[in-house]
Amino acid sequence: MAYYRLIRQAIADIGAMIFPRLCEVCGTALTQGEDVMCTECRYNMPRCRIHTDPFNIMHRRLAGHTLIDKAAGYFYYYSGNNYTRLILSAKYHGRPRIVRHLAREFARELSADDFFSGIDMIIPVPLHRSKLRRRGYNQSQHIAQGLSEVSGVPVADNISASRAHGTQTRRNAYLRWLNAKDSYSVVRPENLNGRHVLIVDDVITTGATLLACCEAVHSAAPDATVSVLTLAVTQLR
Repeated sequence: MAYYRLIRQAIADIGAMIFPRLCEVCGTALTQGEDVMCTECRYNMPRCRIHTDPFNIMHRRLAGHTLIDKAAGYFYYYSGNNYTRLILSAKYHGRPRIVRHLAREFARELSADDFFSGIDMIIPVPLHRSKLRRRGYNQSQHIAQGLSEVSGVPVADNISASRAHGTQTRRNAYLRWLNAKDSYSVVRPENLNGRHVLIVDDVITTGATLLACCEAVHSAAPDATVSVLTLAVTQLR
């Protein structure tokens, strides 16, 4: 067995020389033990560390609209910053393993802080079938799976995209809200009443998409508790 492991490692080393794995942030070659990001970029990542605050920036962004229990974000998303590549590559360039890997990392930190205590299910923000057909995958589903792999909390699909809506990019807060309003519906609401649901997306900007999903859950299952999580949190001006 040791012999075969050496052979596999040798093949992997040769492959790395021909097709080196690169840091998704700065583009430098990754060394053994590094994945997605190099050590320096991981150290300099603009982390949020907001999940221990009972009324953090994500709560405030959704305040006055719907009741949110817990809220967590992994890193701040600044326009033009190289860390945006982590989301953009996963979302638009066929690299969803990036956000799945980041979700596993984030989940290990959250588990240490007991964030998943009491949460019954993880529900990714869904894509409308037309957009899912074009893209081929839902990046939020991969985030949910990564969280589940570490936390053990199951992934559910009780929210569906009931109508297609255009991209939220370059819309202001009000237009984002109008764009997302009534875009989501709940299936099998009886499975949500009395349960604690964690709704997951890749980025929160104004919060319009998460808000639409949270409102759909609260409307269909009034006794459900809702928390939210995103990998990236934008800084609003």
